[in-house]
Amino acid sequence: MSDVLEFAGVGVRRGDNALLQDVDWSVEEGERWVVIGPNGAGKTTLLQVAAARMHPTTGVAGILGEVLGTVDVFELRPRIGLSSAALAERIPVEETVSDVVLTASWAVTGRWREEYDGLDVDRATDLLGALGVAHLAQRQYGTLSEGERKRVQIARALMTDPELMLLDEPAAGLDLRGREDLVDRLRALAEDVTAPAMVLVTHHVEEIPPGFTDILMLRDGKVVAAGPIEVTLTAENLSETFGLPLVVDRHGRRWAARAGDRP
Repeated sequence: MSDVLEFAGVGVRRGDNALLQDVDWSVEEGERWVVIGPNGAGKTTLLQVAAARMHPTTGVAGILGEVLGTVDVFELRPRIGLSSAALAERIPVEETVSDVVLTASWAVTGRWREEYDGLDVDRATDLLGALGVAHLAQRQYGTLSEGERKRVQIARALMTDPELMLLDEPAAGLDLRGREDLVDRLRALAEDVTAPAMVLVTHHVEEIPPGFTDILMLRDGKVVAAGPIEVTLTAENLSETFGLPLVVDRHGRRWAARAGDRP
């Protein structure tokens, strides 16, 4: 079994809808994966299974050496850092930024009676500094800009020193400046050899940070292609993934895509 993720024939159904179908996928320690596809491709569902927050209907999902369905997910989840819109919606807007990060230690949102030691406080401070938002530590979360919130969410996801980091559309809703700032900070994280294995979900190849190693392309819940970015992110594969002719360009360490010429 892979050190981090090992999916074998994973499928997820809700009623008559197949959200994922027969997905085979593995993530090794040190790899940085991008998951890309159109709306409804199954990207968020895939990440929910990887985060041990959803069980597959069919197949086997191995996570950090454990098999989902045979392990206590409440013991597994603290080993996984997750940043997602669904989790962000649960963060109280009146919570201080510092407490948003600290409460990840107890896997809760909203500080209550739990206590934290100096090491926890120091780690939260260091993470906020690494993401460029240490100066916001005592601000209320609800007063932050969208870009600032995204960086705080990533700091929170890193709080427990996870073995796996999952980022669900971290650049969604950001303007150009905010996106580029976030992409650069994710680049630094991806290039850190001590950072955990990472999986980033996006709709846009422009949001792929340098340092990411592999890509998984999904359409209609099925894998279109998977492998090293250098050889897998092609116009042919991307066109099949999104269902229209696309041209893929590379500028230095960044990628871009646009519609191809139509007849």
